[in-house]
Amino acid sequence: MGDLGQFLPLILIFLVAYLFMIRPQMKRQKDEKRFGESLKKGDKIVTKSGLYGKVVDLNDKDSSCIIETMAGRLKFDRSAISMEMSKKLSAAKEK
Repeated sequence: MGDLGQFLPLILIFLVAYLFMIRPQMKRQKDEKRFGESLKKGDKIVTKSGLYGKVVDLNDKDSSCIIETMAGRLKFDRSAISMEMSKKLSAAKEK
């Protein structure tokens, strides 16, 4: 029992780190992947760099999409699209 008592604080630290840091990050990555897969033509999006546009074409082969902006059409990786900003943009349009 004495040996377990020495490792108990260390085990609790790892448990707390998992619950408050690692698990939420894994959930967020899963949500972002699901968001990238659920994109469709015509969706209004915002990239992580702040570029606003509309999805014109999707390529499943290399996981990219073509976005139409006022400057023209640009090809982006789906992981470059911000889930939070895009959801805020679509929520603001619905109001």
